[in-house]
Amino acid sequence: MEKIENQYFEGERPLYCMKGLKLVNVKIGKGESSIKEGSDIEAEGCEFDGKYPFWECRNFTVRNCIFREGARSALWYSEGCRMYDSLVEAPKMFRRIKDVTLERVRIPNAYETFWDSSDIKLKDVEISKADYLFMHCSSIHIENYRQQGNYSFQYARDVEIRNADIDSKDSFWEAENVTVYDSRIDGEYLGWYSKNLRLVRCHIGGTQPLCYCENLILEDCTFADDADLAFEYSSVRATVRGHIVSVKNPRSGCIEADSIGEIIIDGNIKAPGDCRICTTSMK
Repeated sequence: MEKIENQYFEGERPLYCMKGLKLVNVKIGKGESSIKEGSDIEAEGCEFDGKYPFWECRNFTVRNCIFREGARSALWYSEGCRMYDSLVEAPKMFRRIKDVTLERVRIPNAYETFWDSSDIKLKDVEISKADYLFMHCSSIHIENYRQQGNYSFQYARDVEIRNADIDSKDSFWEAENVTVYDSRIDGEYLGWYSKNLRLVRCHIGGTQPLCYCENLILEDCTFADDADLAFEYSSVRATVRGHIVSVKNPRSGCIEADSIGEIIIDGNIKAPGDCRICTTSMK
């Protein structure tokens, strides 16, 4: 493997189409497509400040690196990415990328990141300013995760999340086959139009959660005081520990909670309209 150490590159395609390359303490300055079409690349202790460095790349590992804001859209159309102990300051990262693993990575400006990608694994990752995160992504596995950013996981498929703190309104819209364990999800309009969304021991916050859902499952979840008007027009099986402020017009299934402040069933309920709702005191 060729090794390049302690050097500076800029301009158009300075390391284009390289195979079997190790970069150590290298800085990529202003310019475009510095490592495009490369394969079997290792980058350690490097700093990227130019656009599109890892486009159309295969099998590359990034350790202890920094992607400055100028490196926006750095990882697109690639496959086989491993990133560890790195800081990503640039937005619009990870588009149309397949087989990507991030561990101990921070992305503080993750606007429009992870679009149209698959086979994603995140562990010990923190992401913020992350509007429209994971749009149209599939096969996602996440553990020990913190996120701030709205409209996340829209249209995502086949997702498993464990031990997460997610602050995001309109999250999981039209998502399918999603399971979330032992997490806090805070944000209005959670999970609307989702299919096969399962929440296990999760804490749910934000108004009008979990409406228009198909085959929604909640197991031993809790609701915040602002999580009102829940389950409207959803088919649901839910066990809730503690209190729900209000439940409105669930379509079918069963809802069990320790207590419910208000149950709203009116003339707008949709067929079959036979959801069984009960509290501990009613049993």
